[in-house]
Amino acid sequence: MQTRDKLYIDGAWVAPHGRKTIDVQSASTEDVIATIPEGDEEDVNRAVAAARAAFDAWAATPVAKRAEYLQKIHEGMKARADEIGRTIAQEVGMPLKLATRIQAGSPTFTFSMYAKMAPGFTWEEKVGNSIVMREPVGVVAAITPWNYPLHQIAAKVAPALAAGCTVVLKPSEVAPLNAFILAEIIDSVGLPKGVFNLVTGYGPVVGEAMAKHPGVDMVSFTGSTRAGKRVSEVAAQTVKRVALELGGKSASVVLEDADFAAAVKGTMSACFLNSGQTCSAHTRMLVPESKYAEVAEIAAAEAQSYTVGDPMSETSKLGPLVSGAQRERVRSYIRKGIEEGAELLAGGPDAPEGLAKGFYVRPTVFGRVNPQSTIAQEEIFGPVLSIIPYKDEEEAVRIANDTPYGLGGGVWSKDEAHAMRVAKRMRTGQVDVNGAPFNMLAPFGGFKQSGHGRELGAFGMDEFLEYKSVQFRPEPKPESAKR
Repeated sequence: MQTRDKLYIDGAWVAPHGRKTIDVQSASTEDVIATIPEGDEEDVNRAVAAARAAFDAWAATPVAKRAEYLQKIHEGMKARADEIGRTIAQEVGMPLKLATRIQAGSPTFTFSMYAKMAPGFTWEEKVGNSIVMREPVGVVAAITPWNYPLHQIAAKVAPALAAGCTVVLKPSEVAPLNAFILAEIIDSVGLPKGVFNLVTGYGPVVGEAMAKHPGVDMVSFTGSTRAGKRVSEVAAQTVKRVALELGGKSASVVLEDADFAAAVKGTMSACFLNSGQTCSAHTRMLVPESKYAEVAEIAAAEAQSYTVGDPMSETSKLGPLVSGAQRERVRSYIRKGIEEGAELLAGGPDAPEGLAKGFYVRPTVFGRVNPQSTIAQEEIFGPVLSIIPYKDEEEAVRIANDTPYGLGGGVWSKDEAHAMRVAKRMRTGQVDVNGAPFNMLAPFGGFKQSGHGRELGAFGMDEFLEYKSVQFRPEPKPESAKR
């Protein structure tokens, strides 16, 4: 068992203010695999003071030098990729092969992406008689979730550092061990003290202290919509910038002219990835009424291919959920779907056979789901797919847009121009056509209660920059030009 008893503040591993600790459980065995410090407001105050003191020098550091540090962090993460993948597989439950490729590979790429991007970024430009400059927003409080823990950390920390900001990070207490690995790597590359700080603890204590702190210039938060609303409320007292990446209830719209076998398989893959613990998961599949029976049969059969088991096993396609609380939440939604009259095509609320221990849930598919029902409107965050029939394309678009969220989505059609017309009508931050892969260079974020602001690519770095315009008197026109 690991014992993490220090926080990373002002370039050093330091004892926390309090003596309380938080247990970290294995998602697959329910065993306690580590303890971490339960930080408090005093720890936040120390971290913010360090970040504040480091800001001016870091902001003045040449962009090329900042990029060098990011590249070194990338290299350190790459060298420890197997360890990161294994750690997150234990914490979160994603099968090891996927965890190494996605949970370790994505954040490693992110640091490299910003290392390459920063030197060529447009930091200032001439607009009329003004020089418009982009400058770092200041001290950033980054509050991150447990489902893609290091990916979400990297999506905030890397662009913030590239922009010239200093950072205080609070990772999720449910999956925090990967953040300690990152802090070790950052320490090893010699990043100036105070530029990056790590404080672990609970959201209502550490997160709130960060959001309200007058020394913090911006909060970048990823998590539930409920918690995001609270962050906004607290941060508003000091009128600091807030970026929110929140929940989703994404629709996969399967059009009449789609390849239905590919659409069902692709949608279920986008729904069940990471055991459904993905904010942009395609959890609603909208299909033509005339094709419902065919789709239901394909989906029920496809669900059987999702082998549930130990994330360390080569044969497991679906691991456990992250915690006992999450398991009970998902099972309660499955029971609610049955109570509300949806057709249960696969799965159900009972534990998978032979897996009484561990936070496992059966991959579940509901058919003929009422678009206004609980399971069609609320984010479940588990391997639960709702199939919703529609009469025509107009109704499909209306249903797709008729939730409080707007984060992801998909369109399936053999005609890409047709798919594009539908994609343009969907009120959501990202739309995948025919199962197109995730693009790390494209902006990620949502409409409506899925949040505001964007992450990744150049768009993600813009979030951490302020615009300043400096005006000069226009050059007087020569006399000859006046005639």
